[in-house]
Amino acid sequence: MRPSILTRSIVSVTAVVGLAAGTLATAGTSFAASAPASQPAAVSAGEFGTLATYNFGLSGAQAGRVQDWLQAWGYTGALDGQLGTNSWKAFQKCLAAHWSYTDSIDGIPGTDTIKALQRMLKAHWGYTGAVDGIAGDGTKAALKRLADKAPRLTCVNGGY
Repeated sequence: MRPSILTRSIVSVTAVVGLAAGTLATAGTSFAASAPASQPAAVSAGEFGTLATYNFGLSGAQAGRVQDWLQAWGYTGALDGQLGTNSWKAFQKCLAAHWSYTDSIDGIPGTDTIKALQRMLKAHWGYTGAVDGIAGDGTKAALKRLADKAPRLTCVNGGY
């Protein structure tokens, strides 16, 4: 009788260890797969519509004030504090009218949009960096200064 009890014990322990190892391996895999990307990939508006939000460090309240200000440039969406495609289309219209933005009005704040935004921020909101199309810390800080004054603004060159 002892050999069968020993055999059963070994089989039971092996099964428990196998199950535990499988559970840990699966948990490790699902945890690794769910890690968020550090930066959103560039996509076209046609692919994903208004899913992307680019607040560039603005709080929801600040972004909502910017949306309120953007109503003068055709923004008709909710003042939800999420600068998505429609918010950026309105921003691009403003930038095209007064800040040498010449790219398409597609609602994607790409390099050309950021360059025009930086020109505006440099003229009126204390941006001192290069007009390089990269929304770095200086661009974000100047955009926050603008947002803190919105919607009592116009987008006209020199009209702040």
